[in-house]
Amino acid sequence: MKSNRTVLICAAVILTLAMGVRQNMGLLMPQMTVANGWTRDEFAFAIALQNILWGAFVPFAGAIADRFGAGRVLVVSGLAYVVGLSLMAISRTPLALDFSAGLLIGLALAGTTFGVVMGVVAKVVAPEKRSVALGIVGAGGSFGQFAMVPYGGAIISAYGWYAALFVLAASAALIIPLAAGLSGRIVTTHAHQQTAGEAFREAVGGQSFHFLFWSYFVCGVHTAFMGLHLPSYIVDTGQPLMVGMTVLALVGFGNIFGSFGAGWLGGRVSKKWILTWIYGLRSVMILVLMLMPKVPALLYAWAFGMGLLWLSTVPLTNGLVAQIYGTRHVSMLSGAVFFGHQIGSFCGAWLGGVIFTRNGSYDLAWWISLGLGIAAALVCAPINEKPLTRAAAPALAPGR
Repeated sequence: MKSNRTVLICAAVILTLAMGVRQNMGLLMPQMTVANGWTRDEFAFAIALQNILWGAFVPFAGAIADRFGAGRVLVVSGLAYVVGLSLMAISRTPLALDFSAGLLIGLALAGTTFGVVMGVVAKVVAPEKRSVALGIVGAGGSFGQFAMVPYGGAIISAYGWYAALFVLAASAALIIPLAAGLSGRIVTTHAHQQTAGEAFREAVGGQSFHFLFWSYFVCGVHTAFMGLHLPSYIVDTGQPLMVGMTVLALVGFGNIFGSFGAGWLGGRVSKKWILTWIYGLRSVMILVLMLMPKVPALLYAWAFGMGLLWLSTVPLTNGLVAQIYGTRHVSMLSGAVFFGHQIGSFCGAWLGGVIFTRNGSYDLAWWISLGLGIAAALVCAPINEKPLTRAAAPALAPGR
């Protein structure tokens, strides 16, 4: 296996590309819907499908990575990303968009993002340094949003959405050579070598797994709804698209500090209480956005503040999975918890479009998001952070 430094660098860059490219979907939506005669909810459904399939396939991608190594998973998923973006450019019907942006990119994200990439990091880094390492890698995903949104926005503005999709496909192709940095099977030793099925049944049999699952559901609602619809929401208030693009980029910039800070804090204080505060403060920030004047300076300040809370849940949630259940099947179990995030992402992306199409505004969606943030804060509080204790495998009788 490669050195820890190589793993961290490659993992962070892969997340930068994988998460950064997909953040441009919200910038593509206004032009693509007009050009193809689609409604916002038709476009939003394809992205919602992408999110739910992303989550559904992460446990399987994680299980394959746990058993055979992450390199193969990353290469195949990187290829799917390139094909999905290229086909998205020539999609002319909502069904074609569902296949390209929904199915193919959803499959690609399952193998190139948190479950697989952070699973490798959790295995190679010592427990006392794990939370900080996950925070560093999570910051890579945040940097992707900060860097790739202006990058994609500039290409869209200069050359249009069609050309931009092929440029984004070429950018996603860089994931394939970077997979070499995370290649190789990582063997971990445990008193009792659980099968993947045993590990999954053990996890879902306890309350903490479900608390993590449903709090992550809320995170998915928030990030998918805002990631896809926030630029349009800002444009609807009378601001130019450049302001919406800048707001989304500043969310990513703030999250560089948020993810690293959450990882650093998670190595020193209770992870569950940090999560509780993050979800509660998200609700406060949503209320602030709804009430404040929609002027660029205030929107930019709000975006940075929300960014501090954005994906800072990821190193903490993945760290809790490794801390509670161990690292033998951490990619698979992290993927199972992440499926909750993606169920929420499906709801946030699609229902945001439905609410706007039916009501002509996003107000109801914002109120729902606020209430869910409070619910997630309450759900995180009872998580039991103590590592599970397992009985040693029974010894064979003499002569057997």
